[in-house]
Amino acid sequence: MRAGSTMLTIDVISDVICPWCFIGKRRLEKALGDRPAIIRWHPFQLNPDMPREGIERKAYRIKKFGSWERSQELDAQVATAGHGEGIAFNFDRMARTPNTLDAHRVICLAGERGIQDAVVEALFVAYFTEGLDLSDRATLAELAPGAGLERTEVDELLASDKGLDIVRAGEEQARHLGVSGVPFFVVNGQVALSGAQPPELFLQAFEQVAEAVAAREACEGDSGAGKRGC
Repeated sequence: MRAGSTMLTIDVISDVICPWCFIGKRRLEKALGDRPAIIRWHPFQLNPDMPREGIERKAYRIKKFGSWERSQELDAQVATAGHGEGIAFNFDRMARTPNTLDAHRVICLAGERGIQDAVVEALFVAYFTEGLDLSDRATLAELAPGAGLERTEVDELLASDKGLDIVRAGEEQARHLGVSGVPFFVVNGQVALSGAQPPELFLQAFEQVAEAVAAREACEGDSGAGKRGC
């Protein structure tokens, strides 16, 4: 059995302010091509202690990396990698580093509506290309219609505590899996990849899954119940 004949379910643990998560999404898409797959997005806050309104990005980056010059060097590296995947990273437009808890709540809602991937894409583009503030609830609500969600539903979500328990549970599950950085991919619950890996490694993971399925089916279909290796 080849990878193309095995239905794939890919769990992606990510944060919408992680540029490598956006790059990893593109590389996963490249590996999948027209192969059908179920993709499920799970929450991970890179800055769980971030103030709800976020903070000024330059101050945040200087504190994290020691200097603005170092931050710009890293941004340039990301921009180069993104360009290779067709992503326009406009770091000069990004004034704030947001708290992403509400964004993850919106992604969870999108999962209930079956349009999670479109919403994740919209959030990535809004932050990294358009420089929008994802801490701002009005901004999240304005993005909703273009991604397939009803604005009123997002407004109601963000005005309540709905989805907080789901996000917390998802983050706890990520910790249980030993995830300390994102993106983190799990293919069919069997093969894990950490980081924005090149498409070739995703293809290898798909093949591993296909081989495991083929081996299991061979064992189940073998009339000799004691077949070695089953």
